[in-house]
Amino acid sequence: MKRLQGRSHSPDQTQALGAALAPWLAAGDCVALRGDLGAGKTEFVRGAARGLGVPLELVSSPTFALVHEYPGRLTLAHIDLYRLETVSDDFLPELEEYLYGPYVTLVEWAERLGPHLPEARLEISFTWAGEQERRILLEARGRRWEGILDHLRADIPDFFY
Repeated sequence: MKRLQGRSHSPDQTQALGAALAPWLAAGDCVALRGDLGAGKTEFVRGAARGLGVPLELVSSPTFALVHEYPGRLTLAHIDLYRLETVSDDFLPELEEYLYGPYVTLVEWAERLGPHLPEARLEISFTWAGEQERRILLEARGRRWEGILDHLRADIPDFFY
C-alpha cells in the first residue's frame, strides 16, 4: 500500500488538495475520508467538487440528508455518515448504488461503513496539528490509486513531506 503524508495550513490549502485530485478521478471511484469533526473533510470535498466543475455554492455537508449528488464533469456523490454509529443492513443497498455505481463517491466518516467500503479506494485521514494546521495521510488501496498518488506528488510536491 502506497502512502503520502502532507500538511495543510488552511482550509484553502485543503481545498487545493481536493482540486488537485479531481482531474485523476473517474466514474466508480471511492474516496474514504476519516478525521475528527472540523478536521477538514468537507473542505477537501469542496475542493474536489470545484475540480470536477461543481459550483462551490452547491456543496455543503449533507449531515441531515446523508447523501448529496452534484453534477459536474462527473457526478459527485457526497456521503456524510456523521449521524450514524454504524450503517444498518437495511440502508446498505441504497449506499451500494453510490459506492459501486457510476459516481465519484466521497464518504465522510467512512470508518462507519467498515467492510462495506470498496476494496479499491483512496483513504484520506485528517488529523489536527494546530488551530488551522492539519496532517493529511493518503493511502492507496489498489494499483490505480498508487498511480494517482504518484501524479499528486508530482503535481503538488510542496504539499507532501
